[in-house]
Amino acid sequence: MKKEITLKLNGYETTVAVEPHEKLLDVLRDKLGVKSPKYGCGRGECGACSVLLNGKSVRTCIMYAVEADGQEIVTVEGLEKDGLTPLQESFLAHNSFQCGFCAPGIIISATELLTSNPHPGEEEIREAIAGNLCRCTGYGSVVDAIVDVTRSE
Repeated sequence: MKKEITLKLNGYETTVAVEPHEKLLDVLRDKLGVKSPKYGCGRGECGACSVLLNGKSVRTCIMYAVEADGQEIVTVEGLEKDGLTPLQESFLAHNSFQCGFCAPGIIISATELLTSNPHPGEEEIREAIAGNLCRCTGYGSVVDAIVDVTRSE
């Protein structure tokens, strides 16, 4: 039995019909065409599917779409409305990613951190991104990129 839900997705209100069992990740990718959240583990452990829900990072692979009814969702696509953000530019400058699969989730986690604390220490940065698994890098360049963007603001 489908239910219509309304979301504010990346600044735009949208309505979509969902099944009660559909995960938010599947609705975002398959019905709404948002590709930055990725399916990684399916258990909320890797962070690849992260988005901002009302400003807080959530794992969309373990959240039902109906739970997002009436909520505001921001994905990486929503962050880059006017081009890359300073954080994204810093990640590029530091060559922080190799394959890029984990990049959207890490950017979402770092964005949440920097919104609440524009000048975090390295330990706070590492804690904020700890829930995002990356198999390509050693996180050093990721941390460096986040530190660097906090210095330029």
